[in-house]
Amino acid sequence: MAHIDEVLGPDDDTVMFFQPRAMVYVTMLWVIAAVWIITLGLFTLFRVAIGDTLSGGDLIVSLELALIVPVVLAAVILLAVWNRLGRLHSSMRGLDFAATGRRPVHIPWAGIGAVALRYRGPFTELVVTPVDADFVRPGAGPGRPPRTRRRGGQVTYLVDVGLMSPAPEVLLAELHRRLPTKV
Repeated sequence: MAHIDEVLGPDDDTVMFFQPRAMVYVTMLWVIAAVWIITLGLFTLFRVAIGDTLSGGDLIVSLELALIVPVVLAAVILLAVWNRLGRLHSSMRGLDFAATGRRPVHIPWAGIGAVALRYRGPFTELVVTPVDADFVRPGAGPGRPPRTRRRGGQVTYLVDVGLMSPAPEVLLAELHRRLPTKV
């Protein structure tokens, strides 16, 4: 079993999808900052509207909160999702995927029964259903097993792809190219 970071197949027929932690952090930081600053502004306007007098210290505290809370909250969110960020590798030999802290999985193209995207935005998940469990080759080494969902005896593999680079739409196009009848 090749390691997820190795290049499988020719260079021109390999596509790597990954979730850069820095991009996830910065995205969360700007979204949280925008919402938090608007909320603080509305709260300050509400206080003024009800007749509360604001001192210079109140404005300094609001400025400090506007700077500190988004940074800390984005860091906490990144730590919470740290083990869900992963990699996906499409090559002529099949599909390899792994999340941080989890063992990688390899499924050859002939062994994939269906693939689909579910949810939207940063919560998008790729659902990979193998034809048979014999086609799935989990990687060895430390880490937890891959994320799976079992329904009616059928095991499907789940991969978080919402913040992967390139985007989930590119991933879906790549999978459609490889599996035109199964996407």
